[in-house]
Order: sequence, then structure tokens, then C-alpha cells
Amino acid sequence: MSTVDDVRSISLSLPGVTERLSWQQPAWFARTLMARMWDAETLTVKSTERQALAALDPDTYFWTPHHERSPLLLLMRIARVPQDELAEALLESYRLAGGTPPKV
Repeated sequence: MSTVDDVRSISLSLPGVTERLSWQQPAWFARTLMARMWDAETLTVKSTERQALAALDPDTYFWTPHHERSPLLLLMRIARVPQDELAEALLESYRLAGGTPPKV
């Protein structure tokens, strides 16, 4: 399962990503915000699969009424997310935030 240190490590491994505080929480930016800790246990990312993930596992993936107007924003309880799924979610969020995916 994943931690804030995993989020930081994966995010900062992507080209051009920087870290700074947003709303007094660690946040990672590509061209725009790509991920931010909502609280000590919950990460906000951009996702095109928000509905599907929340339907499959609402204890892990969800959003609040605050996020209703932003259909790409998804909250995830990182301690419940395997590292490979976290990496996949962060890469998608990076792309949606305007980052240039690394060449593989």
C-alpha cells in the first residue's frame, strides 16, 4: 500500500514536476496542479475514470460535494492503493495537468 513518500517519489520522477504547498498541504504541479494531499491520508488527483473507480471501490475512491463541479477530480485514500495503481493514477493526472509523458 502507498504513502505520501510514494506520492512524492513518483510525482517528482516525472519530467518538470515541482512540489509546493497548496492549502497548507503538499502538492505537485506539472503545468497545472496534478495532485495534492487533501489531508494526511487522502490524495486528490485528476482522473477520467472517476465514476468507474468510485463505483468499484467507494471506500478507496470518492469525491465530496466540494468536487462535484470538477468532474475530473478524484479523492483516494492512499493507504488502500497499491503502488502500481498509485503510479498509474499519478501518470494520468500528470497528463491531464499538461505534463509531457516520459519516453519509454
